[in-house]
Amino acid sequence: MSLSRARIFAELNAVRPPDQPTPVLGTAVVVGGSVAGLLAARVLSDYADSVVIIDRDDPQVSGARPGVPQGTQLHALLPGGFLQFERLFPGFREAALARGAVEAPPAARRNYLDGRLRVVVPDDADSLAGSRPLLEGLIRQQVLRLPNVKTVTARATGLVFDGTVVTGVRCDVGGVPGVESGDLVVDAMGRSSKLSAWLEQAGWDRPVTRRMTVHLNYATALFRRPETAPSSTVALALNTPKMASDVAGAAFFAIEDGRWMAMMAGYGDNRPGSTAQDFVRRLREQFPPEFGDVAGQEMLGDVQTYHHADSRRRDFHALGRFPGGLVSVGDAVASFNPVYGQGMTAAALHAACLSTYLRGRPDLTAPAREYFALQKIVVDAAWSTSTSADLALPHVDGPYPRGHRITSWASRQIIAATVTDVAIARRFNQVVSMREHPLTLARPGVLLGALRANQRAR
Repeated sequence: MSLSRARIFAELNAVRPPDQPTPVLGTAVVVGGSVAGLLAARVLSDYADSVVIIDRDDPQVSGARPGVPQGTQLHALLPGGFLQFERLFPGFREAALARGAVEAPPAARRNYLDGRLRVVVPDDADSLAGSRPLLEGLIRQQVLRLPNVKTVTARATGLVFDGTVVTGVRCDVGGVPGVESGDLVVDAMGRSSKLSAWLEQAGWDRPVTRRMTVHLNYATALFRRPETAPSSTVALALNTPKMASDVAGAAFFAIEDGRWMAMMAGYGDNRPGSTAQDFVRRLREQFPPEFGDVAGQEMLGDVQTYHHADSRRRDFHALGRFPGGLVSVGDAVASFNPVYGQGMTAAALHAACLSTYLRGRPDLTAPAREYFALQKIVVDAAWSTSTSADLALPHVDGPYPRGHRITSWASRQIIAATVTDVAIARRFNQVVSMREHPLTLARPGVLLGALRANQRAR
């Protein structure tokens, strides 16, 4: 079963759009126009005659959107997500670079653990650095160019049922009630999704919601990036609990318009970097020199802060009763500690699950159990990666999975080995960038290699 999950995860990473559109439904309705909803709409455009995206925000508005309160914060596009974007939108890299995104090949990424520079993996996958508005805006532009996709600026208020099948979405368009009918409805409403409440109101079970409280506080600031800037496009410095620091980590990315975007994070009552003075001082004093170089530039605007209370997942796959014609994607299913940058990449893999499901020409009047089973593999992978690290934090008190002590010890050995051993770092990067399932780290050879590397480093 373990090998099966890893193999399925690998197959989802390799999913490509069909060579020719193969419609299996008339109209699909996507509720939510953020990244997960847009990626779902892109996939649906290959399988539906028409796709309708319902969103409260005007799709023509550029920049940070009201519906994405964390949009001003630093966002990572993991290499796994970058590869998915390229498959869904051929030429995405060139289009992003033309808008000012910055290439982030392995040699331009610096990664620190407790102040020690990790080895570079020369053959690691490339990625891109850019702001969330740039990346999301480019995805939106590409999706809305599709001839069978349209948007409706409205507030979704509920579902329409015909017996055991969802047949549409109730919405409020400028105070006027309306209905968008469809053969398949996709919930992409994010962490605050109302789908569970809507199901319960209609007499269905609501999914169990699991939470891991992390109380992450993070702050992001922009700095001018001069032409003589360091060669690093991306730098990340994480501190493990043994550092006894009130700063969990910091990062900076080169982004469009000649700017650095820098982030600092802390947990619980620790709010490092919440003021401009504190932000600059900590980058200079508590992190490697290139962080100080960024902090020495002109700060552009104010420090933007955000609080992330918990990681959460809704277990739709476990429901005994579920209506047909309905699926959920993105943060509406699972959202993770943003320190690990999994959000956009997980959404892209949910889109791959949707493509795989529709490619099988399913009966859309029946519950989408095959889809949710595929999605569970993706959610489990991301959840295990992020929560296993969160459980090492002193203020997090569970829930602890079975075998936590031994897996936690093994994880510490592997993570420590990524500082000095290219082979272990390569395998680890494949997992944290969501190109391989975490089970591949559980192979005996990986742990043995890590133990040898740590012994050599002493």
